[in-house]
Amino acid sequence: MTQPAGTQRRSDTITKGVQRTPNRAMLRAVGFEDADFAKPIVGVANGYSNLTPCNMGLNDLATRAMQELQMVGTMPQVFGTITVSDGISMGTEGMKLSLISREVIADAIETVCRAQCMDGVLALGGCDKNMPGAMIAFARLNIPAIFVYGGTIKPGHYKGRDLTIVSAFEAVGEYSAHRIDEAELQEVERRACPGAGACGGMYTANTMSSVIEAMGLSLPYSSTMAAEDAEKAESTAASAAALARAIEHQILPRQMLTRKSFENALAVVMALGGSTNAVLHLLAIAHAAEVPLVLDDVEAIRRRVPVLCDLKPSGKYVATDLHRAGGVPQVMRMLLDHGVLHGDAMTVTGQTVAEVLADVPSEPPKGQEVIHAWSQPMYPQGHLAILRGNLATEGAVAKITGVKSPRITGPARVFDSEEECLDAILAGRIRKGDVLVIRYEGPRGGPGMREMLAPTSAIIGAGLGDAVGLITDGRFSGGTYGLVVGHVAPEAAVGGTIALVRENDQITIDATTLSLHLDVPEDEISQRRKAWQPPARKYRHGVMAKYAACVSSSSKGAVTDA
Repeated sequence: MTQPAGTQRRSDTITKGVQRTPNRAMLRAVGFEDADFAKPIVGVANGYSNLTPCNMGLNDLATRAMQELQMVGTMPQVFGTITVSDGISMGTEGMKLSLISREVIADAIETVCRAQCMDGVLALGGCDKNMPGAMIAFARLNIPAIFVYGGTIKPGHYKGRDLTIVSAFEAVGEYSAHRIDEAELQEVERRACPGAGACGGMYTANTMSSVIEAMGLSLPYSSTMAAEDAEKAESTAASAAALARAIEHQILPRQMLTRKSFENALAVVMALGGSTNAVLHLLAIAHAAEVPLVLDDVEAIRRRVPVLCDLKPSGKYVATDLHRAGGVPQVMRMLLDHGVLHGDAMTVTGQTVAEVLADVPSEPPKGQEVIHAWSQPMYPQGHLAILRGNLATEGAVAKITGVKSPRITGPARVFDSEEECLDAILAGRIRKGDVLVIRYEGPRGGPGMREMLAPTSAIIGAGLGDAVGLITDGRFSGGTYGLVVGHVAPEAAVGGTIALVRENDQITIDATTLSLHLDVPEDEISQRRKAWQPPARKYRHGVMAKYAACVSSSSKGAVTDA
C-alpha cells in the first residue's frame, strides 16, 4: 500500500532538489544537526490543555514520547491540537461544538502532517473527540501512526460508592426531585472527579480508546490505564518505539483500518457495553479509510456478541476495574476463542491480533466480577441496537439492554431544544409514560448534534428512568442509560418525520422489534410534511455555519467531507 498522492517522505524533501538549502536552514533553527537530516521526522500531535482533566496530563506524556523518539533515531516535532471538554460544556450552547471539534482535530492533524510531509505521527488525546479525530486523520494521511491515550480518571468515593462525572449530573436530578439535600449534592460534586484523566466509566472516551486498541493502532492494555499511574508514561515510551519500527517497516494505518478491524472494534464495543457514540465515530472513521460500513453492520454484530462486562453507566464498575481484571486484551481473547473476532487482522506492531493475544488467558481471572465468563454474560446479545420505523427511516441508535420496560407507547412531549426539555424535567412537568421528543439538535439542525446527558441524568435523578422514553436527533453521552433513542435520521432540520411530531401524538419505542414509530395515519403525516417549513439558519457565519452547510446525516457518521 502506498502513501496518498501528494505525500512524500520529509527526509527526501530536505535532501533533494532546489529546496534543500532553505529547508535545512529552517530546520537547523529548531535544533537539527547534520546527522539529523537523514532521520525520519515524526509529528507529535499533542492535545494538551488544562481546561479539562481528560487532557491536563498530556504534556508530560508528549515530553516522554519525544525523548523516546529521539532515542530510537527519529526527529520528533511537536504541534498542538485542540480539545473541548464535553463534561464542562454539557447542557450548554457550547456542547454544539463538541462533535464539530472532532472534525477540527482531524483537519488539524492532517494539515500539519501534510504541510510538513511528516514520516509518521504519534497523537496524544484524552477527551471524547480526540480519539476519533486522530483516527480520521490517520486514515486520511496513511503514514505510520500510533495513538496514545492520556488515560482514565480514577473514581471518586462517597458513602461507600464509586463516583464518576455522571454521578454529579444525576445528583442534580435527585436534588430537583427533592430526593437529596443541597449538602449531599455538594459532596457528590466535590468528590466526583478527583484528578487527571478522562471520565471513568465505559463512556465515550474509554469506549473509543478501547476501539483504537481493538483496531491495532494503540498498544495492548493502553486503553484502560489510569492517567496518574506510572505505567501510562512507560506505555507512551513503548508506543513511540513501536511507531519508529512502523516507520522503518512502513506499516500504514490502512493496513489496520480494514473491514475486519471495524468488525473487531464493534465486537469489542458490544462486549464492553460501550457508548452509542462509537457507532457514529466508527462510521466516520470508515468513511475516511474508504471502508464500507453501514448501520446494518452494527446490528449484525450485536446479534452475535454478548455483553461481557459490568461497567458504568448501567453497570457497577469503572475502567480502572476493567484494567485490573485484564483489560481489553482479556475481552478480545474471549471473543477470539468464540469465533467473533478476526485474529488475522493486523496491528501497528506488525503482529496479528491473534499473535498479540497469544499469551492472554482464555478465561477471565477468578475473584473479580467485572468481566463475566462467556457462559454467564451480562446479556446474551449486544446492547447497541439500530431502530427503524417511520420516525427513523435511515435508522436510530439505542442502548436496549438493562431497561425494565423494553417497549413504551405514550404521548409525545415535544421540545425544539435540549434546554426546553431540561426545564420541563426539573420543573416536574414530565409524567410516567411520556415519550420526550428533543428535536432540531441533529448534526445540521443544532448544529453539532449535542449530547443529552443533562436531561437524561435529570430523568434518572427524578426516578423516572424506567418510566419514560426519550427520542432525539441529537446524541447521548456515553454516560446515558434508559429507554432512550438517539441519532434519529433523517433529522428534523431536513424534514425528517421527527419534525412533524405534535404534542400528545402517540409514539411507540419497541426494543424487542427494534422499531420507532409515530402512531399517526400516513395521510396525516403526509399533510404535515407538505405544510412543514425548514427553520431559519441559527448561525450565518463562522465554524458552526460552515459545519451546518457541509455535515452529512448521522446515519453516515456526520462527516463533513462527503
